[in-house]
Amino acid sequence: MPGPATLFERPTSERLPSRLVQLILGLFLYGASSALLVLGGLGLEPWNVFHQGLSRHTGIAIGTWAIIASAGVLMFWIPLRQRPGVGTIANAILVGAVMDLVLWLVATPHNLATRIACMVGGVLLNGVATGAYIGAGLGPGPRDGLMLGISRRTGISIRVARWSVEAAVLAIGWLLGGTVGLGTLLYALLIGPLAHFFVP
Repeated sequence: MPGPATLFERPTSERLPSRLVQLILGLFLYGASSALLVLGGLGLEPWNVFHQGLSRHTGIAIGTWAIIASAGVLMFWIPLRQRPGVGTIANAILVGAVMDLVLWLVATPHNLATRIACMVGGVLLNGVATGAYIGAGLGPGPRDGLMLGISRRTGISIRVARWSVEAAVLAIGWLLGGTVGLGTLLYALLIGPLAHFFVP
């Protein structure tokens, strides 16, 4: 299987219309899966722990913070000499927007069984969504590109770059009041194998 950088940089002329549909669908599913984890309230993925912490201190919606943070992360692409693709811009906008929409439409469940279902469903759906938008090959998301850029510029592995960045935002988000729990652990254990399986 090709490495992560290869998957993100496939020639854009290959089946472009179907790949655009795949990209948009993947990003919508990603936003919905992140919202499910928020609704479950049992732990979020590292970046959304950070976004939720910021949301709780400012009153700005978590998805809106995801969009703001994406714009901030893209600024770091400049010294790393990363070039955005159409998928990069779409990712920066759609994921947070879909999160806010789902959280506005769906009431927070209080039953534990329902919350567990939201957590498990959110992690599984996130794996499908990650495989879909990466497999479209139309450019990495802002956070993925940051880790690729750090890896290329420093020589450290993509895995170490990802772990370092996500550990930092997780710690900051937790200090800000973001939810760390079983869902966070489940996400950390399963997202890699799930994304690997679902990349077309």
